[in-house]
Amino acid sequence: MAASAEIIRGIFAAYLANDRKRVENVLADDFRFTSPYDDRIDKPTYFDRCWKGSDWIERHELEKIVVDGNEAFVTYKCIAKGGKSFRNTEFFVFAGDKVRSIDVYFGASYQDGVFVKQAG
Repeated sequence: MAASAEIIRGIFAAYLANDRKRVENVLADDFRFTSPYDDRIDKPTYFDRCWKGSDWIERHELEKIVVDGNEAFVTYKCIAKGGKSFRNTEFFVFAGDKVRSIDVYFGASYQDGVFVKQAG
């Protein structure tokens, strides 16, 4: 399902462009988001908690997108302005051309190439 990979690429591009409306339009009305900080939060809560300006990000490097039916994994490296970087993997579930859910799995963080232990 090539459309799913294109939707994922579009979401990352929209985030960097601060194009919230584009992301809102691709998320299903019953969208849910899960991370180590959030358990199946709804669409309005996702935008309230998670949508921040992207002025701190230099770029995303989408390393791998694997689509299987209505599900997909994307692994990416985020490089922040100022030298911090991290790699995450996100699991997407689609309902047609809408994203029904995203689960994010955080990877290690680095500052100028040196591992930074996260507070636990």
